[in-house]
Amino acid sequence: MSSQQEPQLDQKPQPPSEMQHLSTRLQHHSYQPPAGFGAVEPGVHHASTVIFPDVATMRARDWRSKAGYTYGLHGTPTTFILEARLAALDGGRHCVLCPSGLSAIALVDLALLKQGDVVLLPGNVYGPSRELAERFLGAWGILHQLYDPLCTPEELAKLITPQTKLLWLEAPGSVTMEMPDLRGLIAEARQHGIHTAIDATWAAGIALQPFDLGVDVVMQALTKYQSGGADLLMGSVTTRDDSLHERLLLTHMRLGLGVSGDDVARVLRGLHTLPLRYHAHDASARRIALWMQDQPAVAQVLHPALPGSPGHAHWQRDCTAAGGLFSVVFQPRYSAAQVDAFVDALQFFKIGYSWGGPVSLAVPYDVPSMRPSSHWPHAGGLVRLAIGLEDTQDLIEDLGQALVKAGLAN
Repeated sequence: MSSQQEPQLDQKPQPPSEMQHLSTRLQHHSYQPPAGFGAVEPGVHHASTVIFPDVATMRARDWRSKAGYTYGLHGTPTTFILEARLAALDGGRHCVLCPSGLSAIALVDLALLKQGDVVLLPGNVYGPSRELAERFLGAWGILHQLYDPLCTPEELAKLITPQTKLLWLEAPGSVTMEMPDLRGLIAEARQHGIHTAIDATWAAGIALQPFDLGVDVVMQALTKYQSGGADLLMGSVTTRDDSLHERLLLTHMRLGLGVSGDDVARVLRGLHTLPLRYHAHDASARRIALWMQDQPAVAQVLHPALPGSPGHAHWQRDCTAAGGLFSVVFQPRYSAAQVDAFVDALQFFKIGYSWGGPVSLAVPYDVPSMRPSSHWPHAGGLVRLAIGLEDTQDLIEDLGQALVKAGLAN
């Protein structure tokens, strides 16, 4: 047998030198598995230390390059594979992984902003992102300003100053689900030389392609649809621009951001079924949203794909799908206690944050406490529904019995 051939099954690895003590042999065993193993799922590499063949290689290797490995925090084969697949999913060139969606937002802010800069946030921005700007960035002299998520490009332009360096977009907005004029707002920011970043978690790389609209940075919480299992936390930041990626990568390193190889493997496994799951969530959510829209207790259903939902025309122009998330606004004659009782009466819908997993979720929100009054015209209570993978009719019947129990059925 030539040296290039794989060993036969009856061959055994040669034992290490008998002169080595057991504790040494356990750390430095000579056996190496044969090359050429292939499987559907890539191997899961756990590493802090990365072994170099010699000093020259160690000194020549650049941690910023994916041509080799330097330290576990800077990437393993497992994380490099996920980053490449996510970049392809988003339509970008470069991707970095973060421990959560919020840490991915923080990475963008800290990489692109400095003292004296201003970041523009939509009035319906994800709550922790707003707190990050108020409590953290503000303490460092980085200011923020809220804008109406449904504003026109001309209205946005009035808020832009020479200090404005970053425009955040959400499509759709958190909880209240407004769909902004992405094309117009991105184009306006570009005219002023302002970087744009979008929280595109809702679209999951399927319903919307932000880079095609001119955005600079795409952020996603992989905790949601990419994982699909409601069992991990992770975020991603994707770019097409080499210089932007370099700024993000350097900040990523300086903050020491890293992710678990096991969690990466779970996301990789989830990507296989992502399109199927996303469209299943979407189909079920649309049917349930239409049913909720017909209930007398409901004032409005906030679902971007429904006519009459804020920004529906923008969704119709820019998106191809809608996922499983929407909100229900109840008639103002019903009390907050009744709305809470409705959520408590649900059986298949569980009470909990996040979305994109297999189990349906319901959360009531006090929107007036979250939004500037001018951005929220409703007086009734709101419940956000995240539609899982249960049978659609079972979920409708669950909602129906909860409406009855809470006194919201007439």
